[in-house]
Amino acid sequence: MEFKDYWRILRNHWLGALCCVIATALLALSWSLAQPKVYAAVSTGFVTTGTVGDAGLESLGDSLAKSRVKSYVVLATDRTTSQMVASRLGLTDSPSQLAGRIDIEQPPDTVNLQITATGPTPQEAQALADTWVQALADRVHQVENRGGSKQESTISIEPSASAELPTAPISPQPLRNALIGALLGAILGTAYATGRNQLDRRIRSSEQITRLGTSTVASIPEIAGVGRNLGIVATGRAQEKSTQAAEGFRKLRTNISYLDVDNPPRIIVVTSPSQGDGKSSVAANLSAVIAVSGQPVTLIDGDLRRPRVAKALDLPGEVGLTDVLAARVSLDDALQQHPTLTTLRVLPAGNRPPNPSELLGSKAMRKLLRALSRTSMVIVDAPPLLPVTDAAVLTRASDGALVVVSAGRTLDTHLEAALDNLTNVQGRVLGVVLNRVTRRRTTSDYYKQQYYYRYDEDRSRSRGRRARTEAG
Repeated sequence: MEFKDYWRILRNHWLGALCCVIATALLALSWSLAQPKVYAAVSTGFVTTGTVGDAGLESLGDSLAKSRVKSYVVLATDRTTSQMVASRLGLTDSPSQLAGRIDIEQPPDTVNLQITATGPTPQEAQALADTWVQALADRVHQVENRGGSKQESTISIEPSASAELPTAPISPQPLRNALIGALLGAILGTAYATGRNQLDRRIRSSEQITRLGTSTVASIPEIAGVGRNLGIVATGRAQEKSTQAAEGFRKLRTNISYLDVDNPPRIIVVTSPSQGDGKSSVAANLSAVIAVSGQPVTLIDGDLRRPRVAKALDLPGEVGLTDVLAARVSLDDALQQHPTLTTLRVLPAGNRPPNPSELLGSKAMRKLLRALSRTSMVIVDAPPLLPVTDAAVLTRASDGALVVVSAGRTLDTHLEAALDNLTNVQGRVLGVVLNRVTRRRTTSDYYKQQYYYRYDEDRSRSRGRRARTEAG
């Protein structure tokens, strides 16, 4: 997987990944705030041999002190030293527990010993550090002098810097722990998103459609109101925010014309795997953009079970396709002219029949489609493929079907089953329309298109101004 693949996965599942980051950061912060505070104080001891006045003896004494100071690091944490400190401070901690609160360090090439002591309060940490240096000095005197007076000792430890009172705890560190928790959460969130992507069967991109052996002929952005008012995007009633959707339908119109240049499709069935994928919206707006281009087009509501076209386009739907097929009315009487698009005619579904599949697969239906295709392009809004067989039956009588899927909702297994339903009846799949694509996926393409459109408009306006100037 490349970086762009991980970016796409995180973009699809960003909410879950973000929850992982926030949850781990809050857990780390809560754990830190629940921990007892620990303060640290540092006291220093200086190893001396007591030789002064003679340069040679001082050099020899410095070498001796440096060689012995390494042994004192071990001596500082032995059981006897710990017991001496505990008795002086009146502590009940065991020698091993007390030694665990001490850190001994000898800076390189020095005769200093730095003792860092920790405690639950600043005063206790300070007292422990200073007392430990004093106890270590006494312990060294016992070992080096073996019962002699301190003044007779050849080598000793002198406290050189008393511990300062700590002003802030060294532990816990809530901010640091929260950042570490957030980092671990980011790793966990990435793992979650990757695993979710492997288990998520919802179609989100054209690449997933390509893996099923078909192609994406258009991607339609998700625009509020299009599903409730079919045709508003392509018929000139769209607001500015719907421009991207209008461009998507114009792309769909163009791509259909290039599917088969020598024999372009004249009868197109628009269907979907399941109910609610937006097939009716795509059928209505596709018919509208074809009509806007000046080509005659007939929109047929072939969903005899749940017709929507007539109501969505504000047309009467009492008489329609079923009445024509039953020979109750003529085709010319049932067809309705769209009020704003002169090249668009609409054939509503009519009365609901008891046998929709048989009616749509009849010879009368095939004859009707052929008759309409001689003078116009025919778009049929068909029922979903998975619940019923109506769309598969219609596809056999058409030049092909457009399958509409809803981005982030339709499962790839559902699309695969729908495509199988069409191939089983030897129907032709023209392609898949990826509907309701989130706007962030189409924003960059939209602005590229607007750049070229505005460039052409500005250039034409400039030419017009020059012509008027020359004429004046």
